[in-house]
Amino acid sequence: MEGKLTDKSTIIEIPEDPLRTITVEELYDDDKFDFSKMEEKDLFLLLESSPDGLTDGQVNERLEKFGPNKIEEKKRNPILKFLSFMWNPLSWVMEIAAIVAIALTNGGGKPPNWQDFIGIVLLLIVNSTISFIEERNAGNAVQALQESIAPEAKAKRNGEWKVIEASMLVPGDIISLKLGDVVPADARVIAVHGQLLMNQAALTGESLPVKKEIGDELLSGAICKQGEAEAIVMGTGKYSFMGKTIGLVGKHDDTAHLQIVMGRIGMFCICCIVIFLIAQIVVMYGVFRYEYRRGMNNLIVTLIGGIPTAMPTVLTVTLALGARQLSKQKAIVTHVSAIEELAAVTILCSDKTGTLTLNKLVIDRQTLKQYSDVGLDDIIRYAAIASRTHHQDAIDACITEAAGDIQNIRKGIEELHFKPFNPTDKRTEITYRTINDGKVHRISKGMSRVILELCTRDKTDELIEKLQKDVDEFASRGLRSLAVAIEDVTSGDVGGKGNGFKLIGLLPIYDPPREDTKETIDRAIELGIKVKMVTGDQLAIAKETGRRLGIGDNMFLSKVLKDGPPEGSAYLDIDDLVLHADGFSGVYPEHKYEIVERLQNMGHMIAMTGDGVNDAPALKKANVGIAVADASDAARSAADIVLTEPGLSIVIDAILGARKIFQSMRNYSVYTCSMTIRLLVGYSILLFAFQYDFPSFMLLILTLLNNGTMMTISKDRVEPSPYPTKWLLSDVFVHAIVYGIYSALSTVALFLIIVKTSFFQERFDVNEIHYRPLDSPTAPGWNDPVLNSIIYLQASIMSHGLIFITRSRTFFFLDRPSFMLVIAFVLAQLIATLIAVYANWGFANVAACGWTWAGIVWIWNLIWFFPFDLIKFALAAYFEPKKKLAIEETLQIEPSTPEQRSRREIVTSAQKGSTSSSDRRLSTMSETGNSSFEETIVRAAGRYFAPHTRDLAASPYHHHYHLARILAGNNDNLYRISADSENLRKFSLVQAHHAARVLKAQAERLESGTTPV
Repeated sequence: MEGKLTDKSTIIEIPEDPLRTITVEELYDDDKFDFSKMEEKDLFLLLESSPDGLTDGQVNERLEKFGPNKIEEKKRNPILKFLSFMWNPLSWVMEIAAIVAIALTNGGGKPPNWQDFIGIVLLLIVNSTISFIEERNAGNAVQALQESIAPEAKAKRNGEWKVIEASMLVPGDIISLKLGDVVPADARVIAVHGQLLMNQAALTGESLPVKKEIGDELLSGAICKQGEAEAIVMGTGKYSFMGKTIGLVGKHDDTAHLQIVMGRIGMFCICCIVIFLIAQIVVMYGVFRYEYRRGMNNLIVTLIGGIPTAMPTVLTVTLALGARQLSKQKAIVTHVSAIEELAAVTILCSDKTGTLTLNKLVIDRQTLKQYSDVGLDDIIRYAAIASRTHHQDAIDACITEAAGDIQNIRKGIEELHFKPFNPTDKRTEITYRTINDGKVHRISKGMSRVILELCTRDKTDELIEKLQKDVDEFASRGLRSLAVAIEDVTSGDVGGKGNGFKLIGLLPIYDPPREDTKETIDRAIELGIKVKMVTGDQLAIAKETGRRLGIGDNMFLSKVLKDGPPEGSAYLDIDDLVLHADGFSGVYPEHKYEIVERLQNMGHMIAMTGDGVNDAPALKKANVGIAVADASDAARSAADIVLTEPGLSIVIDAILGARKIFQSMRNYSVYTCSMTIRLLVGYSILLFAFQYDFPSFMLLILTLLNNGTMMTISKDRVEPSPYPTKWLLSDVFVHAIVYGIYSALSTVALFLIIVKTSFFQERFDVNEIHYRPLDSPTAPGWNDPVLNSIIYLQASIMSHGLIFITRSRTFFFLDRPSFMLVIAFVLAQLIATLIAVYANWGFANVAACGWTWAGIVWIWNLIWFFPFDLIKFALAAYFEPKKKLAIEETLQIEPSTPEQRSRREIVTSAQKGSTSSSDRRLSTMSETGNSSFEETIVRAAGRYFAPHTRDLAASPYHHHYHLARILAGNNDNLYRISADSENLRKFSLVQAHHAARVLKAQAERLESGTTPV
């Protein structure tokens, strides 16, 4: 069979059995087969499809030919990936130390320091191996979580509609689209139900939704804004618009915030190393006149001891394992770095329906109003009889549920006529006959004013006044009113005239809060989080819900965002009102976006919940966008976190979990920076004061055992911070410096007592450490092999013990660590003790110190260890009030004080100085005020930690959302891209836009005289 399609100048021949005879490349060659200009019947013929869809056999054949409908991530060579873990600023320092050991530490009649060289190389290999294995497992865990929220599509298979994973779509599939759906593959419309509008701004730059009709193309990644449609799939995976565009644009170079944090910590450690290296070179060679070989050995100690080689792996694995833990709490992250931001959230903007409330109407029996001798239960029963029992709306469902078993509601009666609710009459009406006596009755329920006008029996001025008063009372409390009236039809005819309707009751209907919502909001306030209700509902309903939940009723209509604070309000400006309001009603998507933006500009980290397609912009704008359970594809794609169960408690549990994860990361950062300071300061003092040379090989062993222990920190049991937490690196560095100096003093003090007194020799009968002349051929000065073992053991115990201080917020013995951390610590210290007691390694210049010295060292460290908690409490007394002050203004209802406004203006001006939303997000995640040069260096260093964070990147199942970010670059406005729709399929838009960005960036650098780092 052959079909022909005549174009203006092209005749396309469709061969028999086209998908088997035509190659994929030929099929998607526009010069041969232009899908956009084909007749529908020819398209079906070419794709060998029909309106009934494909069969399972056809699907399997096409999956093999075209591949799955997803953008395949380029697989990295595992060997190159392994080596990449050795290519970052921290590893460079270790590699420099290895070069120094093998190439520069020669002379003095001795061979190069090959023991240290081998030790450093082995340490690098061990660290890279652990990083490779741990982060591959972490990446697999993250991928499994993201696959659990993979987008789905409704496709017709074997003549029946089925919901399948979007990745299983193939060309020729018939798909169904509805409001909020993301187009899963390039398709062509074959049926439309209602007006079909598609939002393809992220793809084409068209700011308004585009109307689509039968025969029009739908691009993968577009979002259905209105109407429903059926379409035939034309291109999937890398053959779709999305796949080809991502291939043209390439991967977006976006340094993750965690990489920047690693860059800052790495730069801190490297700067400290450089300072001490310069000081040691000056002192050793300029003052002490060290021989070349001896000085180089000491420089190796400084290079090795100051580098936290395990930091990137520990931090990223902690995040990945935390993401898996959050999934158990019914919160799935679409990119793991959102955990950092979730821990820092200060304000949660939550929608009302379905999140704070049950999204299910109920009757408030306690406030039901009665106007006759008909009992309360009978009023509800009459209202239920006047309700639909099938295809119910929300009101009918709540009334029949309140009445009891729906099967018994009309038991004993015969329905004669039912008039359903319509917007004109605003009521329902049923005429029925009771079977036992054959009498006919009517019931009507609906809007109170309509029912009152309908009533003629027992209608008095007092009744009218009472009803109006009750309706106003319900309205002021946010309750909907539903009036019920009855009459008897004495004639017994269906259309006969009754004896007049009589008002019998007024039903108060509302959407009740979830059982745990009030408790959850109380928990949020205790955690320093302000919960704001952002709803499209009426103001009275919002206030009543706020009162019931403890959120508060200081709420405003959304129009204040434009008109400013109401007259008589104490708020001086819109920002002040937005910050202190308990919520907003009558909100549209653009209002949500503005609320988030204003709060972010004041320095707050914002979480926003949403479920609809119109919520997507606000979810993207928020620091943490949260798609609630049953959210649309568009909302889920724009969100950072997707909830799998309804309710606000899931959000708060996720925040609490994120704080625990963040706390583990902070604890380790403080610890590892402390070790850098401890080793640099301690050994430099011993070097400058006593010309003491610590063996570099023993430092390698200490580092190796330390790294092994620290790998368990990701599984540690920690208490979350009671306040929103973010990366305050000044806090981290101050703690590290104080802890490090104190630890160094413990080593220096022990050294002094050993070499300057006979205290230990007299009381414990241990061997005396002898001083050797500086011209001694072996171990000159105080470089005694036994002393080296003692100092090594003291440093190992004190270093590892510090983690128990940094991990707890109270006394270390009151905060139980994880079993794995304890076991790792015990094993590491057992090995360290055995080495100190028994090792006689001439190449490392250590000798067995014996059990007595080991016992002395353990007791000494215990004596110095307990005051650590007092130091921790003193530092907390300085930093904690600042953290409390930061949340006071957020939680207060009253307008900001002049001091608070002044502080806020400083933050706001800093936020406005950021050129993009990503910059503003980073500035709210950590401290601001860094110079542009420093920021450039940090970002450059951070990029080298990409191998550690690559597996934590956003889900590949949301390519259309992230493509928008790629195309927008640093621009908040995704609609600045323009295109001629006729040329879309040739992708000239994307190519031109991407090239323009590159050329513009180069031009700006030339004008400013700068070059990229």
